[in-house]
Parts: sequence; C-alpha cells; structure tokens
Amino acid sequence: QVQLVESGGGLVQAGGSLRLSCIASGGNMGYYMGWFRQAPGKQREMVAVTHTSGSTTYADSVTGRFTISGDSAKNTVSLQMNSLKPEDTAVYSCNAIVNGRFYWGQGTQVTVSS
Repeated sequence: QVQLVESGGGLVQAGGSLRLSCIASGGNMGYYMGWFRQAPGKQREMVAVTHTSGSTTYADSVTGRFTISGDSAKNTVSLQMNSLKPEDTAVYSCNAIVNGRFYWGQGTQVTVSS
C-alpha cells in the first residue's frame, strides 16, 4: 500500500523558518513531486513542484522564500520555507507520482503568527 507521510509542520513566528518533509512508502517516487497548500476557506493551491529533470516551478507568492528538493532515490521531497508570513498559514500536502500513479499525503499544519 502506497503512503505519503509529511512531517515538519508547526507553529512559527513571522520571519521564521520551517522545513517540511514527505516520504513515500510502498513504492518508488517517479519523476514528479510537489507541495500544495490549503488555507481555511480557500482552494488548494500549488506551492512548488519539481521534476527529476531538475526543473522546478514555484507559486509567485513563495518565490525566493521557499525551496523544494526531491530525491527519488530516497523517496523523499522536502520544502524549505524561509521568511514565513502569516498568509503562509495552511495545511501543506505533498503530491507525487509513485509507481506511476498520483498520490497525496494527509497534510501537515503550518501556522505563522504575526
């Protein structure tokens, strides 16, 4: 059974940093990995995605502050978040292709206080 499990969320003050990690079990991560987030009352949005080709895409709101890194050999994808803002508060979920299918993690809460 394939599972994606996130860790690293929590409460941080504005300007602080957090590092989220996602590890896949039950299969091998493929060429695509990403992080998405959903704030209360808002639609889920893409934060950052990466491909094993090396290409990455970031949401405009996080460019320059967040860095995604994927390691398909270790079945992990991480999101380094710096200079956090209250508007970054959301549930963050990883998304990846594992054994040729898309899977989602259960999400981890990130709360940024002002």
